[in-house]
Amino acid sequence: MLWKTVAEAREGVRTAQRAGQRVGLVPTMGALHEGHASLMRAARRDCGFVVVTLFVNPAQFAPGEDFNRYPRTLERDLDLMAAEGVSAAFVPDAAEMYPRGAATTVHVSGLTDGLCGPLRPGHFDGVATIVAKLFNALPADAAYFGEKDYQQLQVVRRLVRDLNMPIDIIGCPTVREPDGLALSSRNAYLSPTDRAQAACLSAALFEAQRRISEGLRDPAAIISGIRKCILAAGPAVIQYVEIVDPQTLRPLNIIEGEGRIILAVLIGTCRLIDNVAATAPGA
Repeated sequence: MLWKTVAEAREGVRTAQRAGQRVGLVPTMGALHEGHASLMRAARRDCGFVVVTLFVNPAQFAPGEDFNRYPRTLERDLDLMAAEGVSAAFVPDAAEMYPRGAATTVHVSGLTDGLCGPLRPGHFDGVATIVAKLFNALPADAAYFGEKDYQQLQVVRRLVRDLNMPIDIIGCPTVREPDGLALSSRNAYLSPTDRAQAACLSAALFEAQRRISEGLRDPAAIISGIRKCILAAGPAVIQYVEIVDPQTLRPLNIIEGEGRIILAVLIGTCRLIDNVAATAPGA
């Protein structure tokens, strides 16, 4: 099924629920890859009816970002969804999601103050707003998000908690290429040389993860090692490398329990983000 309006999407979800089916939602901006497919498979394991949304949300692109050149591959996306057994696709246009005169924006404070927040003004307001609109348009039972966009995942979890939305948020593991690079629609921007270099990000993260598991507790030392590894691989602009509390996203002064190592790096013209969990021994 292909839905283009909020009215038919809402009725389609409610029809499935009246038939006794649990509905799973996979929100995407299209340009689907194996990472998205893994979310669809997770939803199918849990739910009898799975909906994927395909909408390049203009509100989450900061000024000067890649909205106009973001990959749009609708026919290929629909083929992938069919192969994964998806029940329905919601493919609205901008006028459907943002009717003329729309004046409401959702803001999640705290979690958006650091990491990507200051670097992408308005981005997380755009994310929170479109997610709230999608959850209202498609009142599903559960929604599936990848851990690669870890800050986004935490923002969505807080949004749902704070606004008492009756939907379960399921975080799913990052899917990687054989050399470790996290899958992303924006990887298409990498030249062959940049693509080979980009593997340094996951290599640096996994090495940091290992050092923490062996007992290193000093975030500054870990971060310094990650930066050296990335810059040794070739030209890059490191926007940030931080070790944060997994729930609050606040930087840790010492690694005593659970942490999350998160980075954002420009290689060539492509901005790449990645993260891994890190656990101190005995935590």
